[in-house]
Amino acid sequence: MGVHEMVIRTATPEEYAAVGELTVDVYVGEGYVPPSSSYVTELADTERRAAAAQILVAVHDDRVVGSLTVARYGLPYAEIARPGELEFRMLAVDKRARGLGAGTALVRTVIETATAESCEAVALTTMPAMVDARRIYDRLGFVAVPERDWTTPAGELLTVLRLPLPLR
Repeated sequence: MGVHEMVIRTATPEEYAAVGELTVDVYVGEGYVPPSSSYVTELADTERRAAAAQILVAVHDDRVVGSLTVARYGLPYAEIARPGELEFRMLAVDKRARGLGAGTALVRTVIETATAESCEAVALTTMPAMVDARRIYDRLGFVAVPERDWTTPAGELLTVLRLPLPLR
C-alpha cells in the first residue's frame, strides 16, 4: 500500500486553487455555510490565508484530498487561540477520500507542530453539524470548553474544543 501513502505538508502556491475549491465544496456543498455567506470568499482565498497562516494539505495519489489552516496566536486567522495555544481552522476533506485518514493525519500534524513549538494546547472551533470532524477530535482527546463557545454574526452557536498537551 506504500504507493498510496498520505503525505501531509505545507501547500505550494500551485495548490492554492485546489485547496480553495475543496474547502468551499465541503463547507458550502455539505451545508455548513450558506452560499451567500461572506465567509465563502474567505474559504476560497487560499492565497490570502497562506500569506498570514500556514496551509497544510493531505496529498494522496498526487491529489490534494484534504486541507486545514494553522493559525498562530496573535496573527490573522487566529480567532480563538490564547497565548500558548495553536489554533487550526477550515479542516476540509474531499468526500471521495474520506476513510483514508486524511483528516486525522492533518490534525495529528497540528498536534505534532504544537508539541514541537512547546505550545500548551491546540484549540479549534467546530459546528455541531460537523459530525465526522468531531469524531476525529474526540478520538484524539480534544475536550469541549463550553465557556469559550461563541456565536457567529448570523447567530449560529459554535463549539470550542481544546487538546491540552503534556508539558515537557
